[in-house]
Amino acid sequence: MKAAIINDYNAPVLVTDVKKPVLLNDSVMVEVYAASVNPVDNYLRAGYLKAMLTLKFPYTLGYDIAGVVTEVGKGVSKFAIGDEVFARPNGMQAGTFAEFAVIKEVDLAKKPNNINFEEAASLPLVSLTAWQGLVQRAHIKDGDRVLIHAGSGGVGSVAIQIAKSFGAYVASTTSTANVGMVKSLGADLVIDYKTQKFEDLIKNYDIVLDTLGGETRTRSFPLLKKGGWLVSIVGELDKSGIAERLGVHQDAFFMVPNGEQLDEIAMLVEQGKITPLVDRTYSLDQIQGALDYVQTGRAKGKMVIKIK
Repeated sequence: MKAAIINDYNAPVLVTDVKKPVLLNDSVMVEVYAASVNPVDNYLRAGYLKAMLTLKFPYTLGYDIAGVVTEVGKGVSKFAIGDEVFARPNGMQAGTFAEFAVIKEVDLAKKPNNINFEEAASLPLVSLTAWQGLVQRAHIKDGDRVLIHAGSGGVGSVAIQIAKSFGAYVASTTSTANVGMVKSLGADLVIDYKTQKFEDLIKNYDIVLDTLGGETRTRSFPLLKKGGWLVSIVGELDKSGIAERLGVHQDAFFMVPNGEQLDEIAMLVEQGKITPLVDRTYSLDQIQGALDYVQTGRAKGKMVIKIK
């Protein structure tokens, strides 16, 4: 089968023939119709995540998938051949920039009926990140006031829609060029970070979803009411003591695959409460261009690789 691989850290991406993966008892074989590119793909290539995941070369890239089940492991009961599915596979089963992938049953969900494979492939990693930050950690509820940084990005664009589906009032930061797009996602207050300081417009919020870290995170803590939550997706806690001094909570995490949460997200998609945001679509042979574009940080939503 065709797949996009690397043979070493910082090596060029090659589209070549590789062996089809082996089906496991707790997994299904998925014929990949589409996958999507995430910043983590470039981090892995560069070797930044060696401490968390040591790659075995040749390594097939890709952490999002939408496709059709072609084989079912002996221990699988939830899925059948012919099911249209989507997932963010676990680290050991990454490799979705390929014609076939093996995915654990627990990581998989049925594809929403009202979107195509390219749109479905754009959702798993970013929607699970947003869900786990807002729902699982910050315990979002109706009436909460939520600030979401970088609302035009992959995570931010979905997080706005998830927060609105819970009845929250949502503010979001973005650049001048993307103000209209972020408003169209449902944000109640859009802050142009090039001309405005978000701390001048925000106070007494319940939740901040930090997608940037650094100075942005530090400036965000004072905007929370006592008992509020700052949840960061950059994977590290602030150690300055500011959260304790202000009486607010903080959490930092890396997303983990979860098929049951994807079921919840699929339901919101079918209800029209989440609309996938696809910036550009590429073929598998154009994978290097997609990875390069993601690295610029200018993407509006997701880069999708159409495989079938």
